[in-house]
Amino acid sequence: MDILNVTTHPFNDTSIEECQFHNYQPFIPGKLNYNDEIRIPIQELDSYTLPSQSFLYIEGKLLTDSGNVPTKLKFINNAIAFLFRELRYELNGVVIDSVRDLGLTSTIKNYLSLNENESVLMQNAGWYPKEIKKIVTDSKGVTTVEIEKILVDKDGNFNVCIPLKMLSGFFEDYKKIIMNMKQELVLIRSSDDIDSVISSDQTEKPMIELNRLYWSIPHIKPSLSQQLRLTNISKSNKELPIKFRSWQMIQYPSLSSSKINTWVVKTSSKIETPRHVIIAFQKSRKGNLTKDFSKFDHCKLNNIRIFLNSERYPYNDLNLDFDNNKFATLYEMFANFQESYYDLHMNQPIYNPIEFKNNAPLVHIDCSRQKEVLQSGSIVLRIEFETDEPTTSETSAFCLILHEKEFTYNPTTKIVKQY
Repeated sequence: MDILNVTTHPFNDTSIEECQFHNYQPFIPGKLNYNDEIRIPIQELDSYTLPSQSFLYIEGKLLTDSGNVPTKLKFINNAIAFLFRELRYELNGVVIDSVRDLGLTSTIKNYLSLNENESVLMQNAGWYPKEIKKIVTDSKGVTTVEIEKILVDKDGNFNVCIPLKMLSGFFEDYKKIIMNMKQELVLIRSSDDIDSVISSDQTEKPMIELNRLYWSIPHIKPSLSQQLRLTNISKSNKELPIKFRSWQMIQYPSLSSSKINTWVVKTSSKIETPRHVIIAFQKSRKGNLTKDFSKFDHCKLNNIRIFLNSERYPYNDLNLDFDNNKFATLYEMFANFQESYYDLHMNQPIYNPIEFKNNAPLVHIDCSRQKEVLQSGSIVLRIEFETDEPTTSETSAFCLILHEKEFTYNPTTKIVKQY
């Protein structure tokens, strides 16, 4: 037992002398408008950076399209991510990770990943999965319950720090430094801001100004002994591995009118075999300011399964009945994500069962354990689902696929390869 090991010395890690955040501005600073490509480069080739701890700082203003401070518009949960339709991370010009539909993808992923305590911390990033209510008493003594506006002050100003591990699998999984390489973060603005706000009616249209944006990333200064070790690694002309789990969103924008639907999602290589699949549905959201794009609908789902070639997940039918609150199996699958994905010993889901039903009835299918036959060729992902009532063209389906990616990079030759 450790308490009996009286000869040991206290451990003090001195391998890092300094860790300082450096801020990097977009290549063209004022180009933050709709559909703009925002490139933020790191040109220093002799630095050691830690991308996993980096974050985006964004300042802006929520206005109407007439330039006024809105009276009805409010930000939704994770609203700032919805301002961008794509995020890319590039290493020496090679795309390492790319996330499309950034708002939807990161919202779905973080509903599964974050617990309540982490969500409080992430309010600084605009993450508000639960409404904050306050009691207001007017001059006549009448009390009402109001939902607080999130992020913005009375003039519509906001600022956030968004950890990039909330937005991309590379930043979440790859926790080592990047040595002596050119790096670039690319963001593409959405064509409008409708998805990031909600309103009581359609009278006010949003126009969100971004006034300041930078990428803040830690620069690491190792101790002398560690510096010598890293220099020897660099001089050895050795390829260094980068392995992480990428997030890929695929949409079915308009379902057919049927109780039984089959969706052939994609064909992937054996390296990028799906390990976790999350399916979500939204009804009547297109261009509708009164609907919250960060929330999802169960659409009276009664059964769902995926096929990787001929292998079925889950093995048994789910037999769901949302009208009679029979969705315990689905909630269990949702709650078990953290244990399976992060190898945790205790799940701490962000929602209780009723909150899950009302806000994010997501279908998480764990297919991380697979037969060897699936590792020998291309994989076709197919989804079959059934609902109690026919789906309509106003219903959209989303499939978030979490799969492995592997690269290597050489700090000497600057060559980046994908496997």
